[in-house]
Amino acid sequence: MAIEPKKHEMPTQKPMERARNFKEVALGYDEETAIAEAKRCLNCKNRPCVSGCPVNIRIPEFIEKIKEGEFEEAYRIISVTSSLPAVCGRVCPQETQCESKCTLGVKFESVGIGRLERFVADWHNAHLEEAPKTAESNGHKVAVVGSGPSGLTCAGDLAKKGYKVTVYEALHTAGGVLVYGIPEFRLPKSIVAKEVETLKKLGVDIETNVVIGKTLTIDELFEMGYEAVFIGSGAGLPNFMNIPGEGYKGVYSANEFLTRSNLMKAYREDSDTPIMKGGKVAVVGGGNVAMDAARTALRLGAEKVYIIYRRSMEELPARREEVEHAEEEGVEFRLLCNPVEILGYDNKDDVRDPKNGFVTAIKCIKMELGEPDEKGRRRPVPIKDSEFVLDVDVVIMAIGTSPNPLIKNTTDGLEVNQRGGIIVNEGGLTSREKVYAGGDAVTGAATVISAMGAGKIAAKTIDEYLNK
Repeated sequence: MAIEPKKHEMPTQKPMERARNFKEVALGYDEETAIAEAKRCLNCKNRPCVSGCPVNIRIPEFIEKIKEGEFEEAYRIISVTSSLPAVCGRVCPQETQCESKCTLGVKFESVGIGRLERFVADWHNAHLEEAPKTAESNGHKVAVVGSGPSGLTCAGDLAKKGYKVTVYEALHTAGGVLVYGIPEFRLPKSIVAKEVETLKKLGVDIETNVVIGKTLTIDELFEMGYEAVFIGSGAGLPNFMNIPGEGYKGVYSANEFLTRSNLMKAYREDSDTPIMKGGKVAVVGGGNVAMDAARTALRLGAEKVYIIYRRSMEELPARREEVEHAEEEGVEFRLLCNPVEILGYDNKDDVRDPKNGFVTAIKCIKMELGEPDEKGRRRPVPIKDSEFVLDVDVVIMAIGTSPNPLIKNTTDGLEVNQRGGIIVNEGGLTSREKVYAGGDAVTGAATVISAMGAGKIAAKTIDEYLNK
């Protein structure tokens, strides 16, 4: 049978319709399409796609079950190594990981592995309510700090081995970046809640509104009888450019803007969460977070949204699918330019804000690509006398985040690097005995799946340590 050269298209909402609502953009495969896409898989013996997956999902095996119409068995295979399949199927950059290794991709388009994973997880959630079986207790207790992807993965893997695991979350809802960072139209919060509920049924306890470093310290966790602690607290400290005008009203970090919209439900018509809607919006940055912020601003009523990025489209780090969706929805990309100042309304007599005024524009300078930097990317260089001004009402800084220093500052013996990331060995062990870490708290802002991989590695190391 001839192999179809292209992936089966993912059904989506029409661009101009979805740009004004928060419903999920991608609609998912139906059973017929999923089986047809699964049949494109060559079922390679050496399984190169698995080597590209940070959590080593047994990809050819679950796809083979889809071919046979055994969707629940496919879900069982995925769940052996992944605690968050419905999440991964939506937000993982498969095109640079598992799908980039696909043998079929040498000649044709790779198999739509992420789309198939999403289909399987959604099918399971829609058809089965049977609670997963809890493992027999092994008598050990482990604390997990943070309920983002690394923390939930570590907790899930340990719970499956019989550990009594408690996850401590600083916010009022579990999920970490999955609930405060990723918009509803890309990852519905009902999906995250379902995945968290599955972990609870495995025996994981989740305590919200507990700030480790304030409410409790790492030392106090050990005093409570925990034999190991995993820190998966993410990277929630936003970075700014330190240019003039960042203090004006209307300047947000992407972290704040997305948290107000996602976690605090500012996107709902009945919400009383303060957020600036409408007008013209400039989003500074080129990663997935910048795409999320820009597309959220559109849905909140912005009349115009710009992405300002200092390199070209070829260097843009966001997922290609997210960039295409943003372009389809009307986001304008202003490439090879960089902000140098945010301009504002400074009239001290203005009754709206007698202290600091509101944003009125952003001044940028044009850039050109010079010699490669230490990462091999051509370094952007300012072009003399090329400044220009864009009239905007809101500026959103999406230029990365750093680990919050709270845990470091309240835990003796915990070594960090210059960026504030916790230093760990290959197994996730920190400089302090029995304390492990992973995800963005170690690496700085990265992908969901890489954080999950770190949580999985740490769970394995903790298990080996407590059972040696």
